[in-house]
Amino acid sequence: MDTKSLLEQLEEKNKQALEGGGLKRIEKQHQSGKLTARERINLLLDKGTFVEVDRFKMHRCTDFNMADTKVLGDGVVTGYGNINGRQAFVFAQDFTAFGGSLSLAHAEKITKVMKMAMKVGAPVIGLCDSGGARIQEGVNSLAGYGDIFLLNVMASGVIPQITAIMGPCAGGAVYSPAMTDWIFMVDKTSHMFITGPEVIKSVTREVVSKDDLGGAMAHNAVSGVAHFMAEDDKACISHIRELLSFLPQNNMEDPPKTAATDDPMRTDEKLRDVVPTDPNKPYDIRDIIHSNLDDNYFFEVHEHWAKNIVVGFGRIDGMPVGIVANQPAVMAGCLDIDASNKSARFVRFCDAFNIPLIIYEDVPGFLPGTHQEHGGIIKHGAKLIYAFCEATVPRITIITRKAYGGAYIVMSSKHIRGDVNIAFPGAEIAVMGADGAVNIISRSEIDKAKDPQAERQRLIAEYREKFSNPYKSAEMGYIDDVIDPAECRPKLVQALRMLKNKRDVNPPKKHGNIPL
Repeated sequence: MDTKSLLEQLEEKNKQALEGGGLKRIEKQHQSGKLTARERINLLLDKGTFVEVDRFKMHRCTDFNMADTKVLGDGVVTGYGNINGRQAFVFAQDFTAFGGSLSLAHAEKITKVMKMAMKVGAPVIGLCDSGGARIQEGVNSLAGYGDIFLLNVMASGVIPQITAIMGPCAGGAVYSPAMTDWIFMVDKTSHMFITGPEVIKSVTREVVSKDDLGGAMAHNAVSGVAHFMAEDDKACISHIRELLSFLPQNNMEDPPKTAATDDPMRTDEKLRDVVPTDPNKPYDIRDIIHSNLDDNYFFEVHEHWAKNIVVGFGRIDGMPVGIVANQPAVMAGCLDIDASNKSARFVRFCDAFNIPLIIYEDVPGFLPGTHQEHGGIIKHGAKLIYAFCEATVPRITIITRKAYGGAYIVMSSKHIRGDVNIAFPGAEIAVMGADGAVNIISRSEIDKAKDPQAERQRLIAEYREKFSNPYKSAEMGYIDDVIDPAECRPKLVQALRMLKNKRDVNPPKKHGNIPL
């Protein structure tokens, strides 16, 4: 064949690859409110930067009439490009071709880009829209999933791994997203579950819809499996790009510092009135978080799940930071099973990728009750202790009000290698609140008093003066400073600048045994 013919053949092959499962199926994809795999990649990556890999790869199955049913690319588009000028690798399952089902060839395309991402130290983003394992391939499709699972684990803590569920994701396929760092879901069009509604109905006779079982809100608010929810494909991809702006390319890099757009020494007198003097009155910790961050911008993670603790990303003096904060507006900020899991995983991610941690503490303790005890609050709470103890990134804790009992220790106290620990003037640091403590240790005195109520109030005031005010902890060096709340941001900036070159190490070991 001459050069012209060869080029015409190449053009025809490229056209076939770009059409995926065909124009009718692409139209059906659009009618269902979803973009195609290639449209999603074009939105995710900077314009003109996508380089496709394995465009012409096809399955090798010869069973069930599959030999004559082939599509170029085999139901997944893979390659690399740039996001905000930084390299990233991507795979996008193509529901128009075999329902995006995974064959061995399909899996080989995914594992190839994952290996390349690890080799060059760049994030990998998976856009999932798949009917699951390709039944016609039998064990080969299962082998493909196993290959992906292994690489998910090998890449964990080495490069950021992000998954967007943009259609169905069922059966064994859900475990790869579960092992990545971040899961995005799209409202109404994405679903994740081990077994679908029909199987559940046949086995347990329970009737449940796809949305209630494994929809975006179910996994964002109930199970906590997903971290973000978007209204459509475009919003989802925009959120992914934003998340990546806070993250380093790999575990050997620092987070991407930007030019500061906000006065680092800015004060905020409104913070003096955010925390109520009444220890039982709620307030929104996000008012303090937003005030201290550059341009008051906070990128919250897991917004809908375990609302008694708040986690997310922001910038201080242009430096990305991770935020972990008790939320007094929900359950008084108590730590429970879900809050412990949510924050422990976030702390471990930030530590793996060198992102400093800012901790806002207002916690009365761990949530009491048989449900929590029988659910394993002991081991789940221990996960958060473990995560903070193990973390070697800069850690700054601000005690805004309550810091009681074991929860005081857990929230990155000096005793577990917290670097800078400061408190607002009204902070209470003690084994328990003054009311409860007086009821236990001074019960007989109160009972004998002529005016028990007046005596009780006197003893409470005395307890706060002697034991729980922040100056007592400062005397012992457990608190570095007691600050004017208005000066919180400058204090954070000073601490972060001081800790810029912090070096801390853990004992050499294969790995620890976190209480899972």
